[in-house]
Amino acid sequence: MTTKKPNNVDEYINAAPDQAKEKLNEIRSLLKSVVPHASEELKWGQPVFIEKRILFSYSAFKNHLTFMPTGPALQPFKNELSSLKTGKDTIQFPYDKPLPKELIKKIALFRYKDVMENDAKWMY
Repeated sequence: MTTKKPNNVDEYINAAPDQAKEKLNEIRSLLKSVVPHASEELKWGQPVFIEKRILFSYSAFKNHLTFMPTGPALQPFKNELSSLKTGKDTIQFPYDKPLPKELIKKIALFRYKDVMENDAKWMY
């Protein structure tokens, strides 16, 4: 990332390293397809989708893209995530491998429904 702090998601993606831009645009598009009415903002320097509350975020790192849908949204997909590096609330996707598009969409939809139907919190 450049030293100039981005003011919006487009600037964030444009400032990302070349190897990250394609994946950032790809995950952004996937998430928009799940939550087309959600707004996009930067929080903590990362792109987030918001509808009622923060739904999920994503960010670029040196060797991977991180998707953060929260821990409870990952739980139902533990088996499908077994081959990926995960954290408490995050999934890492290496730049040199294709994004698991259907899995990302399923997790995003699960998180969206949890927020809309159960008022799920952002972080637990």
